[in-house]
Amino acid sequence: KLLLMMKKSKEKSEFILIATVGKSKGLKGEFFLNSLCDPKENILNYSNFKIGFSKLPIKFEYIKLLNNKFISKIIDISDVDDIKKLTNESIFIEKSELPELPNDEIYWHDLIGMQVLNIKNQDIGIIEEINNYGASDILKVGPSKSSIDKETRLIPYIKEKYIISHSYDKNCLVVDWELDF
Repeated sequence: KLLLMMKKSKEKSEFILIATVGKSKGLKGEFFLNSLCDPKENILNYSNFKIGFSKLPIKFEYIKLLNNKFISKIIDISDVDDIKKLTNESIFIEKSELPELPNDEIYWHDLIGMQVLNIKNQDIGIIEEINNYGASDILKVGPSKSSIDKETRLIPYIKEKYIISHSYDKNCLVVDWELDF
């Protein structure tokens, strides 16, 4: 899994949100980098970063871990006022940079839009969002055109308890979840 929270988008992006620019640190353009990777240290595995809505390329002078937080500096930004303008901006990588996962794992962005069937082959709906409220990751499953009912459900993403299997080929997730839950 890559992100702690993902929301449905109308079009599949070739970019993945992996971090945000946090508060500035000091006067020379350093800032706290908020990694959204899981584990957060995975951000150190990437190098071709893009920033903001227009996905402009950026290069980091460094990303270092200090007291369990990442301190970063972007090349060509050496002033606190310049980095403050980028506070809360999103940092992306291209999907093609993501490593292959074992067959039993899936990236959260690949779950969005996936059809959900229960073990009785009943259509539960389509995954709209993935959130984490602390105890576990939660799938927000909205109704699909062929759903038996039009309920929105929250299903915990707990493997081998509620999550049985997934198929990239069929764009489907099988869950142990009754329609009346």
